[in-house]
Amino acid sequence: MLLKKKKTKGEAEVPSSSLADIAFLLLIFFLVVTTIDVDTGIGLVLPPLSDEPPPPIRERNMLKILVNNQGLILVNESPSALRDVKDLVISFVDNNGEDEELSESPQMAIVSIKTDRDTPYDIYIDMLDEVMGAYRELRDAESRVRGFRSYEQYRTYVDERGLEDEIRDLYPQKISEAEPDPGV
Repeated sequence: MLLKKKKTKGEAEVPSSSLADIAFLLLIFFLVVTTIDVDTGIGLVLPPLSDEPPPPIRERNMLKILVNNQGLILVNESPSALRDVKDLVISFVDNNGEDEELSESPQMAIVSIKTDRDTPYDIYIDMLDEVMGAYRELRDAESRVRGFRSYEQYRTYVDERGLEDEIRDLYPQKISEAEPDPGV
């Protein structure tokens, strides 16, 4: 009995000439439609590390802001709303020695922010935004006095000419951040 040998057909090949084109188009598609999250941080410049002890600070030159773990705010031991912090910082920094309970000058004013370890992060960020906004407002006002629309326009002018930033020197941003003392 003779067995017939089955004829095997050649295997069909998948046309791969356009495979590279399709892969390239898919790559381009995903690059275009994919969003890449960029983590951003808080833009603060830290002072250089120094071995010498900090100079003594007079009590009246420090505005103490305390935020507890429930998000309650105390400014110099008085309860305050978040929306009032900017105005309190502005009046404290721009006092120029007029009120005995506020800073002697903008150059000597320090804003101390103390937060509890369990303070909600969004409250902390909002507080920091209010303090930074106060300095931005003070610098903008001084820029307008000098004939500029904003502090940013003044900075551009100063940077282009290589001049010293007198407004930043007039309103230095001195912010101290720390955890509150135990038992507070």
